[in-house]
Formats: sequence, C-alpha cells, structure tokens
Amino acid sequence: MKIVILDRSTLGADIDLSILSEFGEITEYDYTNEKDTIERLKNCDVVITNKVLITKEVIDNTELKLICISATGTNNVDVEYAKHKKIEVKNVAGYSTASVAQLTISLVLHFMQEINYYSNYVKEGNWHKSKIFTHIDKPFSQLSGKNWGIIGLGSIGEKVAQIASAFDCNINYYSTSNMNFNTNYNTTNLTALLESSDIISIHCPLNEKTKDLLNYENMKLLKNNTIIINVARGGIINEYDIVKILKEKNLFFGLDTISTEPIEEDSPLNSILELDNIILTPHIAWASIESRKKLIEGVYKNIEGFINE
Repeated sequence: MKIVILDRSTLGADIDLSILSEFGEITEYDYTNEKDTIERLKNCDVVITNKVLITKEVIDNTELKLICISATGTNNVDVEYAKHKKIEVKNVAGYSTASVAQLTISLVLHFMQEINYYSNYVKEGNWHKSKIFTHIDKPFSQLSGKNWGIIGLGSIGEKVAQIASAFDCNINYYSTSNMNFNTNYNTTNLTALLESSDIISIHCPLNEKTKDLLNYENMKLLKNNTIIINVARGGIINEYDIVKILKEKNLFFGLDTISTEPIEEDSPLNSILELDNIILTPHIAWASIESRKKLIEGVYKNIEGFINE
C-alpha cells in the first residue's frame, strides 16, 4: 500500500509518524502546492492531508482508495464526490479538546492577570528600586464571580465551561444550532449573552449561520473591558469590525484563528497588533504535543479500520 502525506510540516517535526509505515510505503511532503497535488498522488492508495485540497479534479485524476484528514474539519475535501466515487473519507475527532480549552483559559488569564506587565517590571530592573515589597500599579482581576459566555457548547465548549466553573465563574451559553439542550449550564440568546458577559469564548463551527456572528452592531452591546476569545474559526468575528469597535470601546480580543491563514499583509488586524488589548496566535490551540500524538493515533486507527473492513 502506498501512503502519501501532503503537508507533513503541519503535524510538527517533533511528532513521530513511523507507526504508519506498518501499512506500507510512506512518502512525505512538507507542503504541497495545488498544482502538484495530482502528480504527487499518482499510484497512491491512501492520502493523508491536513489542509491540502482534495477536489473533484484530484479525485478524477488519481486512484485513491482512502482519504485521511489529519484534522476534524472536512471542508478541504469534496466529501460528497468522494462518496460518489466510493472513496472513503475519514477524519479524526476529539483529539484536541483539552488543548483548545487550555489555550482558551490561557488567553483569558493573559488579559486578566497582566502577567506581561509585572514580569517586565521586574526584568527591567524596577522592583529592586521599590521602597515597598510589592507593586500593584496596573490593576488586575480575578475570574471568580465573572460571567463567562460560551458560544457553542460542544465538547470543547463544555470543557471550557467545566474549567471556568472551577474558577467560580457564572456560565451561560448560546447554541448556534439551537440543537444543544445541555441542562448543566444556563442557555440564553446571543443578545443577552453579549450584554451580560465579562468573558466570551467561541467554540462553534463556521457556517452560514455563524459567519460574522459577532459584528460591529452587536459588539456595541458588549460591556467595556469584556474579553472575547475565538479559538474556533476565523470569520465568526468580522475582522474589520474588530478594528472599528476598538476605536469606541475598551475590549480585549484573543484570536487563534482568522479568516485567511496565514495572515495576509492587507489583513485589517495588522493595524492593531501593537495594541495591548489584542493577542493573535498562529492557529495553535489544537496543537499541543499530546493532541498531535493523539491525532496520529487516530489516523493510524482510521487506516487500520479501512484495511480490516
């Protein structure tokens, strides 16, 4: 069996993929341009792709038997056409729940605790000049008692809710699908969530309902000093409106995903990256060492299951 990995670099050089060689010959490419995809998949039985597109054209011009997506999302594969051609498509779900929840909490604490300010205060030699034992010139807050609004209470959203509850936060959630009836937490509508929350974290999929879900008009409802975290998908918050609303309100944005990745030179976000109240990370929430190992284990099981069918 010939297996081709089209974007090996997205999995990290520190992750061992040798387990997959059990199934046959492995060919790895760090990155694959669209124009090279078909050529690289000639005589290939199994393709492993994270973000490289497997389109109708690719499917028609290769002899693929199995498409393994080394991620949860399937939007980079023409799943319906693959099904029509009797090619199996398998993704990996649930591998990054703890990792995404951890970055969510980390981003919130980054803003709440003002660690950068106080660490720099010491590193810049200011503490030894102090006449008192402490320095609290930049106020910070505790999570206890804060209203935490969660948009999308799937497995990741629920994990965040559990952690936030341990900090004694008050949890409210908004179901973008209107199909979540989790009774462990209070459900509410989007308007009420925006108006009442001190912290908002987004964990819903990007679709027609959620594109530009947070925009200039409804972000005007937010209280000053609200923290907004998006570790779901770019496009759920309108990025031009982030820039616009920050001129009017004191808000904090922690973004791990944006509409086009990697960030483009003309992204509106580039104009505000120097601000202390925005932090942008390069889509890392899913990628703890443990999560990536679990992801490869999932890919292994998917290939194994395919062979044993």
